[in-house]
Amino acid sequence: MTDVNALSARIHSRFAVEVESLNVALGEITVEVKPEYLLALCQMLRDEADFDFKLLVDVCGVDYLHYGLDDWQTDSTTATGFGRGVTALPERKNPVKPNRFAVVYHLLSLEKNHRIRLRVNLPNEKELILDSVIDIWPAANWFERETFDLFGILFRGHPDLRRILTDYGFVGHPFRKDFPLIGKVEARYDATLKRVVYEPVSIEARVLEPKVIRHDNRYLSGQEDVSHGK
Repeated sequence: MTDVNALSARIHSRFAVEVESLNVALGEITVEVKPEYLLALCQMLRDEADFDFKLLVDVCGVDYLHYGLDDWQTDSTTATGFGRGVTALPERKNPVKPNRFAVVYHLLSLEKNHRIRLRVNLPNEKELILDSVIDIWPAANWFERETFDLFGILFRGHPDLRRILTDYGFVGHPFRKDFPLIGKVEARYDATLKRVVYEPVSIEARVLEPKVIRHDNRYLSGQEDVSHGK
């Protein structure tokens, strides 16, 4: 297997213009690519002998809306108990991302047995569009359709960018962090109409919160257990 540090050094040296940053962590290489250079970089990574990334393993979207924030977005938990939802966590190592959405590509070279991760940050939240890599790796076809369906990210040049997992009339993109967990509509089969109908969601929205147990002898931390006479 190719040494990741040597591979990262070659990528950094070869693509200084196209790459925003390069990081090696846990034996994996993550390359942040400038959006305007995505196609050119991918073409070279596939065709140049030093890299030979002939296989596109995966394409997926990422929503960093709550990245680096508290675990629960809620006002009803307390700081006196299990209250990560309202207590600030300054020790968090993950900073808040400047860009909400990104697209991630995982590439593999079967010949050289090395792999990298490409991440493209989308700077404009209102215009989520990126060049399609389908002409470089045809396997991107369904991956890009899935990313469009679940995150609402468009791919310029894709020949058939339709939803692939949700229904034709589905509203919204369910993997966005601000999409409600209960959805926006519910479906049922109407025996009278003999078809599936969509209606407003009838269940009540709720926030998953930790359960705080305040007076439990199991958590006295060495104090005397009065209930057992100790």
